[in-house]
Amino acid sequence: MSNVYDLAHRLARAIKDSDEYKNYFDKKKILDSDKKNKQMVEDFKKKALTIQMDKMAGKDVKEELEKLNNLEQVLMLNPTISEFLQAELRFSQMVQDITKIIGEAIDLEKDQ
Repeated sequence: MSNVYDLAHRLARAIKDSDEYKNYFDKKKILDSDKKNKQMVEDFKKKALTIQMDKMAGKDVKEELEKLNNLEQVLMLNPTISEFLQAELRFSQMVQDITKIIGEAIDLEKDQ
């Protein structure tokens, strides 16, 4: 059987060879080439993170969440930003799925 580290490197290469990664990387390069678009996405993500942290702290974030959703709708009208966010979502979903598969395979609670 192959060494676990060799398999991890093979998985990393497979991820980098995936359409999801390549598309995300291409869309990120396009986004990053336009400072205004890049800044808008960074600001949006900062606001989303702040709202998430406030929610976890028990604060009422309904109004802020509504503003964030409105901002997202505006951002999605920009094709460069929309394509980047969609590619990022697909790549992130793939990584989450891989993490879930590994997590389920080594479920220490179940193996006891």
